[in-house]
Amino acid sequence: MSIETIFDTMEYGTAPEDRSIALQWIADRGGLLGPYVNGAFCPGRDDLAICNPATGEKLAGLSLCTEDEVKEAVRSARAAQPDWQEAGGPARARVLYALARLMQKHARLLAVMESLDNGKPIRESRDIDIPLAIRHFYHHAGHAQLMPSALSDRVALGVCGQIIPWNFPLLMLAWKIAPALAMGNTVVLKPAEYTPMTAMIFADLCSQAGVPPGVVNIVTGDGSTGAALVDANVDKIAFTGSTSVGRQIQDATAGSGKSLTLELGGKSPYIVFDDADIDSAIEGLVDAIWFNQGQVCCAGSRLLIHEAIADDFHNRLKTRMDKLRIGDPLDKSIDVGAIVDPIQLRQIRELVEGSTAGQTYHAQTPVPEGCFYPPTLITGLHPADRLMQEEIFGPVLVSTTFRTPAEAVEIANNTKYGLAATLWTENINLALEIAPKLVAGVVWVNATNLFDAAAGFGGTRESGFGREGGWEGLQAYSKPSKPLAEPTQITAFTGQGAAAEDIDRTAKLFIGRKQARPDGGYSQAIFSPKGKLLGHAPIANRKDIRNAVQAQLACGWGKITGHLRAQILYYIAENLAAQANRFAERLDAMTGLSAGAEEVQAAVDILFTYAAWADKFEGQAKSVPMRAVALAMREPVGAIAALCSDQNPLLGLVTPMAAALSTGNSITLCASAPFPLAATDFYHILEASDVPAGAVNILTGPQADLAPHLGAHMGLETVWCLSGAPLTEAVQARASSNIKRVWQGAAQDDHASWLEAGTEIKTIWIPYGE
Repeated sequence: MSIETIFDTMEYGTAPEDRSIALQWIADRGGLLGPYVNGAFCPGRDDLAICNPATGEKLAGLSLCTEDEVKEAVRSARAAQPDWQEAGGPARARVLYALARLMQKHARLLAVMESLDNGKPIRESRDIDIPLAIRHFYHHAGHAQLMPSALSDRVALGVCGQIIPWNFPLLMLAWKIAPALAMGNTVVLKPAEYTPMTAMIFADLCSQAGVPPGVVNIVTGDGSTGAALVDANVDKIAFTGSTSVGRQIQDATAGSGKSLTLELGGKSPYIVFDDADIDSAIEGLVDAIWFNQGQVCCAGSRLLIHEAIADDFHNRLKTRMDKLRIGDPLDKSIDVGAIVDPIQLRQIRELVEGSTAGQTYHAQTPVPEGCFYPPTLITGLHPADRLMQEEIFGPVLVSTTFRTPAEAVEIANNTKYGLAATLWTENINLALEIAPKLVAGVVWVNATNLFDAAAGFGGTRESGFGREGGWEGLQAYSKPSKPLAEPTQITAFTGQGAAAEDIDRTAKLFIGRKQARPDGGYSQAIFSPKGKLLGHAPIANRKDIRNAVQAQLACGWGKITGHLRAQILYYIAENLAAQANRFAERLDAMTGLSAGAEEVQAAVDILFTYAAWADKFEGQAKSVPMRAVALAMREPVGAIAALCSDQNPLLGLVTPMAAALSTGNSITLCASAPFPLAATDFYHILEASDVPAGAVNILTGPQADLAPHLGAHMGLETVWCLSGAPLTEAVQARASSNIKRVWQGAAQDDHASWLEAGTEIKTIWIPYGE
């Protein structure tokens, strides 16, 4: 093609990247790859064929690790972990730094192998995936260096099992391994069966970088290998993948005591207002949905376009789609590469062809034979249509319209997911109004797909929980240095006789700021250690839980300012202090001890402490290596339920309540079963303290009966299990219904952990300047 022809036609020529460097690396290892355990590669077997999705050619054979091989990798990690932790943060930082440098030196090999293995365009591997993976190791080398001073109250979890998907093989590896190693953990990682090649190169680099044997272990295989890792003797499971598999993992780890973080699916809205720069929004949309062939969990796959500009926007978008080039991923002039596997291609086709709603437009661009799918736009859909709700995980954009900003927010949040969102507008006031209302872990303003190691990434709802990146990401790979004692459940005292009061007074539940009779109509007698009848407490059931959660969801507590939350907590403390003697006497009568006065004073102190924190537990503006500000905003997790501890009946009730209210959450408190009268007395304090309806609800009764229903309730975002392992297991067994967080508490004076449990980070990216 001559220069004159190029200028005349404006057609691209090919610009192929040499693949020989990657093929030679495979050939040097005999074309067979096995697990990397205890600092060495195990002999490879040809159990699974690793193929180039663009051509179908076999790249290598891969071992399908057995359960015994997984256990051996975990034993290796377990043996290495104490010495790795004791080596200290600065020593770990040197190793992470060495890994980052080696990855830079072998960046071309990694990029070529990633595109061969995954099918993504080489430009994306070379310019985005590999540099960002390297950035994570550099960034977390810094965290390791600073850990002795900046995180002196945190220690490693132990051995971390990590399972990553096939869409960003090396980047997901970096997101998982870098923070784990920085905090002193050892890891056993399972890459996806489709895309293990860059993980194998990384294992080779670990040996070169001086990573001690056993610190990094990589097991290869399919879902059965991942299941074996979930069942193995690890302290944590970190999973990135589909919501359905995440739900299975949450069920499998219930009651095991393993820490868990899940980064799952998404159906992210891409909102364009009528004042947006349309051409910029379209270029951003190309990146949002056709980056990596749409095989991105946070892809902007739902276009929400202002009705006034919808036709013009769609027409311009179709013109831009027609100019996208599809072909060999190793061609540097290609925009859209290959779908990762024929199975995934078939799923995309079945979803699109199985839908009769809307109008489908395929880009008018040549599509090679093989594992390719053209950029696709489906317009005219209703927000409830299947393709607007289900994750397609391919280069398919679905679209609907809106008329007002309020309607845009309503449609955007009309999904079970909550991973990411994008909004385009030239009105900064509108942007700052809409961003906080979007239910998403990440929000991009006039940009999309911005990521950095310093900024947390993760979702809410059925997009999972936990964050990867930044200071918040380190929480998932560490724990407080002060261990939490396992709470014990106390058996209620028995007795007989009449209550001392002249007039019988049966306490009630406290729901929606009202005293409510229990749905079942039953109550239980509460006796002192000497058998004296102290009173009766209601027995709550599943319907009472439902009523309490409905009151929580109708409450606007999370929308009020931290200052106002503090004032109400101070008010509760004042009113409790005024009734200190009465509460102390009640506590002493129920427990048979003489520590009631001290417990009441401790409860008052806790209320003052969390009142003080209410307007001081702040987010951050993250330092990211680009002209943008990444605002890490702390948001309440939402509706919380707490199974309160039997020890310290009043303090065990007040502490979760104060921590939840301080951070903007509503809470339903399931009081101590043997000592519920402190709770039924306490709601009189709440009634006198201007606590809004639904912000605090109090239930009494056997916690073992309530726990499974709390775990299964779809309206609750998290359950704090503060009364022992058996009840925690009962909640966890049902928590996967909506990918619910389950937290087992922290030491009474570990206020940071309580505040962290009540908040989740929303990262809002705002580009600025040049």
